Amino acid sequence: MPVLTISHVTHYKYRQPVAFGEHRIMVRPRESYDQRLIEARLDIDPPPANLRWLHDVFGNSVAIARFDRRATALRFASFVRLEHFPVAREHVDVEAYARRYPFTYSSEDMPDLLRSIERQHHDPHRVIDGWARRFVAESGATDTVAMLSDMTATIKRDFTYVPRHEKGTQTPTETLKKMQGTCRDFAVLMIEAVRALGFAARFVSGYVYNPSRGEGRVGGGNTHAWVRVFLPGSGWVEFDPTNGIVGNRGLVRVAVARDPYQAVPLSGSWSGMPSSAAGMDVSVEIHLEDAQDFATAAVQAVAGRGDTC
Repeated sequence: MPVLTISHVTHYKYRQPVAFGEHRIMVRPRESYDQRLIEARLDIDPPPANLRWLHDVFGNSVAIARFDRRATALRFASFVRLEHFPVAREHVDVEAYARRYPFTYSSEDMPDLLRSIERQHHDPHRVIDGWARRFVAESGATDTVAMLSDMTATIKRDFTYVPRHEKGTQTPTETLKKMQGTCRDFAVLMIEAVRALGFAARFVSGYVYNPSRGEGRVGGGNTHAWVRVFLPGSGWVEFDPTNGIVGNRGLVRVAVARDPYQAVPLSGSWSGMPSSAAGMDVSVEIHLEDAQDFATAAVQAVAGRGDTC
């Protein structure tokens, strides 16, 4: 049971004092049976005139900050300690009726899963459908978990990870055409592909760390993105196509949403002269407190925007 400390700092800089509009902060990990918060602190400088917390429609913790003073810098620092309980692929236990694809979700689950099954991207030539069908056996039923694991591994193997710190994602068809992208691009591609096969899937934003020295992870230094697919018997199961991970080993959930724009870690506005903006720095540091031979799980600082890898 690893105990992690996560430091996530975002620092905006300006050449002249500017005024700040409302900011929305989503950096507090979700508490669940597989991750338990020990401590969570959010420091903002300059201090906001008002800071309130809420749960969004998906149950994510969101902080809303409002400011009443001008400044030449704005800094958000999140510090978290949590217990993480890794769940590996072999612990995914799917109900008998869903172990082979195709299957249909139960009448009890379907009403709540429909929006997570709906396609979100225009694909008139069914390019994503065709790619997704490659993972389905031509004759006979296909093992459900094996198929999803194969898709996860294929994206990691065949696509090139290229960091991009600007906001937004490529469309799934763009990612398929370029055969490269960021973690959020790969997540969106896999979400659309499994939705094309009738699965309920959601976008996840959070943090990635190396559980041990021999397990390299891509996507550190900023927030990370992956996929959750609903499988009867195990519920929402993690699939990280960037790293080829099935299960939550090395993955800490912060936000779960139907679409990436609903899971942006930090967003807000400022007003002043356009030339005032002097850049932004983001750093994410993750330490394994109880590791004997690999104390630092991920320590990396990057300059860019406050978006997912």
